[in-house]
Parts: sequence; structure tokens; C-alpha cells
Amino acid sequence: MKKKYIGAGTALIVTASILAGCGGNSSPEASSPAASQAPASASASASTGNDKPFAGQTITLVTANHPWSEAITPLLPEFEAATGIKVKVENYFEDQLTQKLTVQFTAGSETPDVFMYRPLQDGQLFFKNGWVAPLDDYAHKDADYDFADISASAVNTTTIDGKLAGIPIITERGVLYYRKDLLEQANIPVPKTMEELVEAAKKLHDPGAEMYGFVARGQRSPLVTQLASYIFSEGGDFITDGKASINTPEAVKAMTTYGNLLKDSGPPGVLNMSWPQAFGIFAQGKVAFLTDADSLYTNATDPEKSTVSDKVGFALFPAGAAGSRPVNVTAWALSINERSKNKDAAWELIQWATSKENVLKAQQKGNPGARTSVWDNPEATKSFPEELVPIIKESMQNGVGHDRPVVVSVGEARDAVGEVVMKVITGDKDVQGAADKANANLQAIIDKDSKK
Repeated sequence: MKKKYIGAGTALIVTASILAGCGGNSSPEASSPAASQAPASASASASTGNDKPFAGQTITLVTANHPWSEAITPLLPEFEAATGIKVKVENYFEDQLTQKLTVQFTAGSETPDVFMYRPLQDGQLFFKNGWVAPLDDYAHKDADYDFADISASAVNTTTIDGKLAGIPIITERGVLYYRKDLLEQANIPVPKTMEELVEAAKKLHDPGAEMYGFVARGQRSPLVTQLASYIFSEGGDFITDGKASINTPEAVKAMTTYGNLLKDSGPPGVLNMSWPQAFGIFAQGKVAFLTDADSLYTNATDPEKSTVSDKVGFALFPAGAAGSRPVNVTAWALSINERSKNKDAAWELIQWATSKENVLKAQQKGNPGARTSVWDNPEATKSFPEELVPIIKESMQNGVGHDRPVVVSVGEARDAVGEVVMKVITGDKDVQGAADKANANLQAIIDKDSKK
């Protein structure tokens, strides 16, 4: 049910940064801080009681310079007209955004009121330091908001110590990209299991012809978010019952499979590859298989970026011993500054931005949201490859809500895990020994963080 606002005047400041984390399309240039003009006719979804109860207030929103902020910013005049809240927008690159937020929060700043952040990279730090306001009461206050419609695993990503720290706005899942033409020519079926993927990659690997069987992220830290789907599908995890668990048989098997795929069937230079390089060589038509985030699909399907745009297929992440268990995570979310003096008005903005109506509008521009009902709406999936949509929907049901160790010191933890895979890629035979050492390092990080 649509709700109306009466009154005018609250101002909210919004800040944006570039997406370059575990996935998602990134933009190299900062967005304009001024919201584009748009008709003041959109519905606002969260107000109760008097119309425009926050008229006259000014609040701040900080976002990433990301396709989502590019989609939602032009709609802000509609929100302002409906609520009387003034929204000020600032845009930053990803590293600048995290640095800015950290500095302001450490100083006890009351701004920004609302901010865009990476839950799996910054969420633990922000929450443990008391910088974010729990949103549980807000999310369940209005039945029309339909919080239950938001993917459970996406919400899991933004939940810390049982508290809702943010509302998901961008989600992504691990999927298998493949070359339809190459598989058809070689009479190879689309791999459904890890074993089938390994075998198919070997058959199609022909370095002499500059054709490689498989590619994925090989840099120590970036690879961890994609390795996660391999670990989960084998039945493992980074941390189990509060203890590091990357030296378990399940985790070791997964890291060995990932590393060997890159060592035996990958192109030269994989140790230096993050997602841009991996997608780049795939888009050049030199690779048969790629596993990475579904949110990056345009890098393979856009004719301006890919020489094989019409030959790309999508499949569920290959099943391991535990089945197909890809990551299904919230890459970006919105939260409220704990010190904000305008929390209720700030929630109005978040509820409006993450309503079914506006998630639909953002998703129509290629931003994968977290609402199940929107994914079920054909109008929301027209911009996505038809073959990819059912894979996304199924992965949302069986996916796992994190893609790296959930700790405060995320960078250190990712380096510890990634080191094991790098050992495999470079031919180290003692994978278990490397995993045991990395597990001890990860446990030390967990113990250190618990004392903060």
C-alpha cells in the first residue's frame, strides 16, 4: 500500500563511492553530488501518522559511485517532495568512502545520517565500534514495507550479533560462465559438478592456441570471495562455531580444486588477476570457463566489452560434496549513523529507497536487488540475460550469506586464506601444511578481534 507524506523541509545528505569490492559493475568517475531533476510523483513508503512529519529537517546520505546510486539519485526529488526532507548527496570512490566514514565516525560525527557501505568488508568494524544504529525495530514497524520479502541470506550478510545493521541494496551470487560454442563443438555438456568442471576445463585447455580451460581471480586477497563458493559446496566454511576451519578436509579439498584449476587449466599470470583481468581474458574469447559474481555479467555479454558476447552461457555453480552452495551476499547496503539526530527521517529514506517500487526501478537498470517479489516480476529482469535469471533465483534459495571470514580484520583474514590457494597455484605439494599454518593465523586474527 502506498503512503502519503504531508509537510516539507527535512534535508538528508547522501555520499557515493565506486564499487570495486567482491563484485558488481564499477564506474571510474565520481557522480555529481546534485540530484537530477525528476517528477515529484513517486510514492513514499514508510511514513505513518501526520503527513510530512519531518518537514524542515536536513539529513545526509553517503553512497558509493555505483550504478545503484546512479539509478536512485535522479529519483530523490520525488522523495523530497513527498516527505519534505531535503537530501544532500556526496559521491566517493570506494577507498575514499571507507576512509571518510571511518574518520567521521571515529570523531563522533553526527553526519552522515545514512550511508552506503560494504557489509562483508566494513560491517564488523562499523558495528563493533558502535557506529551503526540497529534497524530491527524500523524494519518490522510497517507491514507494508514487507521486510520478509528481502532475501534471508542477503539479510544474513547485514546481520551482526543478531542485530540488523543494514538493509541490502545490491546482491550477488557465484555462478559459472561458459562458452556455449566451445562446449557444443567439443560435445561437452555443461558441468554440473566440480569433477565435471575440472575434466571439461582440461579438455578445452590448449595453451598453444592461446585457448585456456578456466580462469578466475588468482590474487591472494581478491580470490577469497570466489573461493568461498567452492568451500561451501564442499561442506566447509572459513569459521565454524567461532573457530577457524580452513584446514578441514572440506576446505582443503575446495582450495586444492580452485588452485589446480588455475594451475593446470588457467592462462599465464593468474596470480596477478582480480575480476577485471579474469573477465578481460574471458571477454577476449580465450577462456572456456569462468566462475565469478553474477553481478559482473555485462563484462562478458556487452558487445562493446566482449568479443564473445553472443556466445556466453550461464549455469548454476558446480556442485561439490554438499551440493551447489554458492555465495548469495549483500555487496552493498544502507545503514544509519548511530549518532545521527535524524534517525527517523533517515529511516524514511532507507525505507523509500528499498521499497518494492524503487528496488524494481533500480533493478530495471541492472542493479541486482534483494527482494524476492521483484525477481519474480518480469519487468525487473528484462535487462538481465534470460538464461541467467532462473540461476539467480535458485542461487538466492540455496546460497550462503557471506563470502569471506566474518571478522573485523577482514584484510588480514583474506590474506591468510588466499595464501593457501597461491601455494597450490605455484605447485606446493603440502597443501595441508599450508592450510594448517593459515588456520592458525586466522584463529589468531579471530582471537585478536574478540579482545577489541
